[in-house]
Amino acid sequence: MGLPLLTADTRVRAGVLDVACHMAGPVDGPPVLLMHGFPYDIHSYVDVAPMLAAAGCRVVVPYLRGYGGTRFLDAATPRSGEQAVLGDDLRALLDALSIGRAVLAGYDWGGRAACVVAALWPERCAGLVSVNSYNLQNIARAMAPDTPVNEQRLWYQYLFHSERGRAALTQDRRALCRRLWERWSPTWAFDDACFERSAAAFDHPDFVDVVIHSYRHRFGLVPGDPAVAEVERRIAAQPVITVPTITFDGLTDGVRPWEHAEAQAHRFSGPRAHRLVPGVGHNLPQEAPRLFADAILELVRR
Repeated sequence: MGLPLLTADTRVRAGVLDVACHMAGPVDGPPVLLMHGFPYDIHSYVDVAPMLAAAGCRVVVPYLRGYGGTRFLDAATPRSGEQAVLGDDLRALLDALSIGRAVLAGYDWGGRAACVVAALWPERCAGLVSVNSYNLQNIARAMAPDTPVNEQRLWYQYLFHSERGRAALTQDRRALCRRLWERWSPTWAFDDACFERSAAAFDHPDFVDVVIHSYRHRFGLVPGDPAVAEVERRIAAQPVITVPTITFDGLTDGVRPWEHAEAQAHRFSGPRAHRLVPGVGHNLPQEAPRLFADAILELVRR
């Protein structure tokens, strides 16, 4: 038997996108949106989604802009990957699906989208599960140096600042992204088939442009999409997240070093539980699906 697949056979016109989504569970169940990161795809939730559907949740797993079957509706729309568009895309998807409030869960880019909605439009978020805690970028401080160890972790971001980096991603996106998987989740024993199942999503015609813009914008090196300038302005104030939240750090995460709960406690004013997970790296929902699903169900049952 081959690896299980999540089929994204539902298309939803939402904002500037035609979003390809995997849907599971009863349509009248409590809604949960599962948001993937870079460089991954909806298969980060290949085990989580059926667990939640079996528990009675309405599960929506969208491809982000620049991935898989999701497409821009207009060729003139900027191929932005900034945090404001990720949050606005998620809000637009909730609107298009007529979902008033949902539990939002994610990591990396997807966790950032969930955090943006939770922070700016808390009435749309019944609960938040976020890997690496408060995932909103503070672009005003992006040029302040980190420790040498943490700077080394971000080599790929600095590569993408140059045209050499764009060429590298264009030339062999699979090899580059696989290297990131290996470095970011050093204890995760994924195989070729597992990687290739997700890597197909990187063949999107806008993948390179969206990725490069994301990693340049977060350092203030390129302008953002004017359509979301007000959203970005609100994020710049670093708003506190007020909704019930469960945050995670994997102890072997090769991107973000783990932190104790107190390190970001000032970013949350609502109920929050912070959990450290031994032997798990950056792609926490795929590496520890039961743990991730159970956290979502805690919030669903509140």
